[in-house]
Amino acid sequence: MEIMYENAAGIDVHKKQITVAVRTPGARRGRHQQVRRYATFFTALREMVEWLTALGVTHVAMEATGIYWRPVWHALAEAERFEVLVCNAAHVKNVPGRKTDVGDAAWLAQLLEVGLLRGSFTPPEHLVAIRDLTRYRSSLVQERTRETQRLCKVLEDAGIKVDSVASESLGVSARHMIEALVSGERDPAVLAELARGRLRKKIPDLTLALGGRFNAHHGLMCRLHLDHIDHLAAAIGRVEAQVETMIVPFEVPRRRLCTVPGIAERASAAIISEIGVDMSWFPSGGHLASWIGLCPGNHESAGKRKTGKARKGNQYLKSVFVEAAWAAVRTDTRLKARYQRLLRRFGGARNQVAVKKAIVAIAHTLCVIVWHLLHAGVDYTDLGADYYTRRDNPEIRKNQLIRQLQELGYTVELALAA
Repeated sequence: MEIMYENAAGIDVHKKQITVAVRTPGARRGRHQQVRRYATFFTALREMVEWLTALGVTHVAMEATGIYWRPVWHALAEAERFEVLVCNAAHVKNVPGRKTDVGDAAWLAQLLEVGLLRGSFTPPEHLVAIRDLTRYRSSLVQERTRETQRLCKVLEDAGIKVDSVASESLGVSARHMIEALVSGERDPAVLAELARGRLRKKIPDLTLALGGRFNAHHGLMCRLHLDHIDHLAAAIGRVEAQVETMIVPFEVPRRRLCTVPGIAERASAAIISEIGVDMSWFPSGGHLASWIGLCPGNHESAGKRKTGKARKGNQYLKSVFVEAAWAAVRTDTRLKARYQRLLRRFGGARNQVAVKKAIVAIAHTLCVIVWHLLHAGVDYTDLGADYYTRRDNPEIRKNQLIRQLQELGYTVELALAA
């Protein structure tokens, strides 16, 4: 194959060492290969950069190996003379049975020099900082949920069924009751009187729910769980405040994303932190959805389409868009109408598989919308909940509704609205 990059290097990255293979022009139109190993201390990485510079290397490729590739990438970026490609490991597998560090580095260099490698999307540093915070917030929220579940298990063990009556296990009223239990109060009637707002209508049920066998051990465990929940809540608040400070330069595109049904401020901050606002990395909304993992997989053999299971992608963004889809289908918009159409096609609302497939499809639609808004720099304009009725023949839709009512035993007489 034609050599596209005369001086190319491939790096096999591990935690404690890296293996670097450099391919340069050799004698008689051949290729000359040199291999060196370096420790992953940053001083050693700078030595590697000096060696690559001395050999005239212009392009470098390495696999995205966990977090270990980032120090190597930073060292190469400091030099400002290399085009660095961070590649998906699944796309650069070597021939089975030839798995060595030297072989992997040389294979990367060979693929790179003939232009067969495609780099993964690597956001700029200022976005990486915001992304770290938004991902950390997600982890903290998940940990707070787990800690709340642990608290509920302790209460269940004590026979306290407050979460069976109150809609929120740690709402204002429930929190006051649990704090009173920890402080030593055991009278169910006194505890039930701590209810506030609409929950006061359920005081008789609360009195029954609070008549358990809460002892000193349960009090200790609840205190530990409550303190941890408070600590996590404070940490979440600090992270959110820092994100709000750092996201200010992207306020215009962020507000633009917030015009989309289902996407609120936190979701928009997470989206921008993951993909930025420059859509040149993604040729279309479909490419972005595929990168996130919101597209059906391609598996066809002998002319038959096999399973369409969604491919793996950015799990953080995937969860953001799926959560946004759940919110969007509760709004009176085209997205809700589309969801209902998909639900009927996939098997109906009683079919949980159909519900999940329809939600993922709406998440894909949201992803495409986000790409268009960021690419074109425009706000979202909803087409309306009646979009499909207006788009299709209204007469056909009218006849469908009449037929459904007749099947239910009704006689239908139509009259135009005044």
